[in-house]
Amino acid sequence: MSDHRYYFRTDEAGAKRGLDLLDGFFEDEGLPVATMEIDEDLGLWEVSLYAPGDPDDALRARIAGYLSGEFPEAEIELEVFGETDWIAKSLEGLTPVRAGRFLVHGAHDRDAVRVHDLAIELEAGQAFGTGHHGTTAGCLEMIEMVMRASPGGPRGAGPVLDLGTGSGVLAIAAARLGPVRILATDIDPVATRVARENVRHNHVAEQVRCVTATGFHSTAFGQAGPFGLIIANILARPLMRMAPDIKRHLAPGGSVILSGILASQRWQVLAAYNGQGMRQVKTLWRNGWVTIHLK
Repeated sequence: MSDHRYYFRTDEAGAKRGLDLLDGFFEDEGLPVATMEIDEDLGLWEVSLYAPGDPDDALRARIAGYLSGEFPEAEIELEVFGETDWIAKSLEGLTPVRAGRFLVHGAHDRDAVRVHDLAIELEAGQAFGTGHHGTTAGCLEMIEMVMRASPGGPRGAGPVLDLGTGSGVLAIAAARLGPVRILATDIDPVATRVARENVRHNHVAEQVRCVTATGFHSTAFGQAGPFGLIIANILARPLMRMAPDIKRHLAPGGSVILSGILASQRWQVLAAYNGQGMRQVKTLWRNGWVTIHLK
């Protein structure tokens, strides 16, 4: 997905602040921001912004300018990935993630799966969503809560729509919980391909259909819906813009799970969905991010 990254080093508190700061400036441009601990003993973290194509001095200068107020001594470094599949490389070092009964892991950690785990094995691919980010982990926990509490249990929660599916991890999770039909969509054809590969790899292809769709213009939504559960782990501003369409495609009494929302953006998102006659049921907080269940 990205050919290079700009990053700077700080402590854990600085990493959290740097993530919030850069994400606030770059979320509308679709440039992902991430943090990673690189030295536990020293308490050293990196804050990275990933970008496609060739390095851009103007972008680097913007990053430095946005950080100058709170991180005046930050040294913005550059790493170019070239032909390296950096996501595959990063997945090699990821530890398994538990979220409720779900365990998200790579092939190298199959031995971590316990008898009663709902295991999801992700292949390396160019799509967001490994379970390590607070938004994905929060969604996994919320999906389990909502589907198990549905009348008739998980079977009665469908059909399910996973908007912005990325790696397909959330669609796979819904399929793991019960025999429901799931439509998984993304605006990025690369993400759709990766999601489809992960769906097949996890043996849920009979339940999950992966489609490239921009907005709600695709006929796939009308064919598969209305939906008993809509999951959207995207970004706050797009989620607010999509509130009328999400409401329109929701079955009566259905549930919506929203994430990709900074804690500071929670009330704005809630206001957009309250305006569509929806109410907040529960909110989960994870590392400065929130996952919201509405009905």
